[in-house]
Amino acid sequence: MKATPLQRLEAALSGVVLGQRAVLADLITSFLARGHVLLEGVPGVAKTLTARTLAKALGLAFTRIQFTPDLMPSDVVGTSVFRPQDAGFHLVKGPIFTEVLVADEVNRTPPKTQAALLEAMEERQVTIDGVTHPLPPHFFVVATQNPLELEGTYPLPEAQLDRFLMRVRVGYPDAAAELELLTRPQTAQAALEQVARVLPLEELTALQAEAARVRCDESVSRYALALVRATRESPKLKLGASPRAGLGLLAAAKARAALAQQGFVTPDEVKAVAPSVLNHRLVVKAEAEVDGVSADDVIASLLESVEIPR
Repeated sequence: MKATPLQRLEAALSGVVLGQRAVLADLITSFLARGHVLLEGVPGVAKTLTARTLAKALGLAFTRIQFTPDLMPSDVVGTSVFRPQDAGFHLVKGPIFTEVLVADEVNRTPPKTQAALLEAMEERQVTIDGVTHPLPPHFFVVATQNPLELEGTYPLPEAQLDRFLMRVRVGYPDAAAELELLTRPQTAQAALEQVARVLPLEELTALQAEAARVRCDESVSRYALALVRATRESPKLKLGASPRAGLGLLAAAKARAALAQQGFVTPDEVKAVAPSVLNHRLVVKAEAEVDGVSADDVIASLLESVEIPR
C-alpha cells in the first residue's frame, strides 16, 4: 500500500531523529494545526536537529536564532537603515522573516526581546517603525529551552507561553534507539543531508486546511471544554487554562485525527494532546508545589476524573 504524505513525513523525521516518536507526533500535530512549539529538554537530545529535519522534509526555509542576554528586538525582526545613495531608509529584514524559525534557548534573552516574537506568533506579521510586514503563510516557531539551567535565564511570562500551542518535553531516547544512534554508519548531520522534500507546497497547504476541517462532534467539544474549565476549578492551581487553550486543544485534536487518517475527532485524540497543550498554561499553587504536585500531575488527574462522552 502506498504511504500517505503524512506517513512519508513521519518516516523522513524518524530516519534522522531516533527514539523520539512521541515528540515527532506532537511536532507534526502542531504544524498541521498552525501552532507553535516549545521544546524543553537537556542539551544533546536533538531539539534543533528535529526542527531542521522537519523544515528540510517540508521544503521550507529554516533559520536559527541563538537567544542571548544581549540580543535586541531589532536583531530578531530587523530595522530601517538610512542609505545615503537613496537619501532614504531601507528595511533590513531580520531572521524572523523565514518559514521555520528555531528560537534556541529562548529563555536566555530579556522579556523585551522575547516580546518581539509575540506579534509574529499570534498575527504572523511584524511591525517595524509603524509599518506592518507579513510573514510567510507557513511561519512556524520552534523554541527551545533547557529546564535545568536557571542562572542567567528569564522565565517566559504566561502571555508568551500561551502563544505556544504545545510545550513538548524531549527526554532521552530508549536504550534500543540510543544503541542504534551509537552504531549507525553515518552521523545525524549526514542523515539530515539525505532528507528529501516529501510534500510539495500546495499539498502542505491542503493538509493544513484538511486538518482544520476534521469533523468534531459537539459532545467532544463539550469534553474539551470540561477539561479546560476543570483546570480553573482545581484547588491545586493558581491559574487555569485560558479560552485560547480550549481552541488550541480542539485544533491539536483535529490535527492528530488527521495524522491518524480519521475524518472525525474522538475523545482519545483530545486526551492524547491534552498534556502538551495544557502543561505550560497552568500555574500550580505554592503549597501544592511544596507537596511535589506538578502541572502534569493535575492534568493526569483531570483526564481520569472528567467524564468522557460515550
